[in-house]
Amino acid sequence: MAATVAARGAPKASLKHRLAERGIDRLLLLLVPGVLALVLLFIYPFLYGLRLSFQPQQGSGVFANYRTFFTDSYLRDTIWITFKLALPAALVNVLASVPIAYQMMRNFRGKRLLIALLTAEGLLEYFGPTQWFNRTLHALHLTSGPLQLVHNYTGVFASLIITGFPFAFLLTMSYLSGIDPALGRAAATMGAGWWQRFRHITLPLLSPGLAITFCLSFVLAFSVFPSAQLVGDPAGSTHVISIAAYHSALEQFDYSMGSAIAVIMAVLMLIVIGLVLAWRSRLYRGATGGKG
Repeated sequence: MAATVAARGAPKASLKHRLAERGIDRLLLLLVPGVLALVLLFIYPFLYGLRLSFQPQQGSGVFANYRTFFTDSYLRDTIWITFKLALPAALVNVLASVPIAYQMMRNFRGKRLLIALLTAEGLLEYFGPTQWFNRTLHALHLTSGPLQLVHNYTGVFASLIITGFPFAFLLTMSYLSGIDPALGRAAATMGAGWWQRFRHITLPLLSPGLAITFCLSFVLAFSVFPSAQLVGDPAGSTHVISIAAYHSALEQFDYSMGSAIAVIMAVLMLIVIGLVLAWRSRLYRGATGGKG
């Protein structure tokens, strides 16, 4: 009887404590809006497009769209064209950002202005036949006529560098700022030169961050569409896979085929990202690496 009265008189545990007993923190509820946005904006559209890709307009089986893509040389070649643009552009952006960001870690007059200039996007029309770049080359007697720098592969590649380099540069700067400068100073006291410090300390610590930077730069370049359409040759040398998806879905109104091409595009990007991340997992992962 006394035990029953004591049990009735005991205060009820608060919701916070009951959730804590089950390993649930109320702060986790803050993740709910983000999870809902992820589901509504990314996961659901992807699953819907994946299901739609297996519903071809012409019938002929659930894999008809994929069979059409890989048997049509005009569509199949978009894979090579896109890789031929995306991989070199991502590599150039990442590799070019390393020495510049490394030098920018030093303090000097005009540093902020130079960072602003490096992160400002150029206008590709300056490379047109009658624009300042060609006029400068002609005035210096370096060319006899205007160079064709737009409406071809060169124009799209240049646009990917112009738009992608600031992104890669800022990411590389953030990773470099996460490396403890005391490591370099300690090596300098042991007689290591700048190249030895960079080769044996900075680069190994920076490599995992560069892998992530390359993945993000590659995705940005692989999904190229406006540049390939506006300053490239969308029906020829810059007929990338995103243009093929757009053409199928919004010009031919074959949403099933457009979804299939989009799925192929996503799978190709995931394969490259998976390979890079697998290589990254073999790199240094210590606590003193660049955090970004």
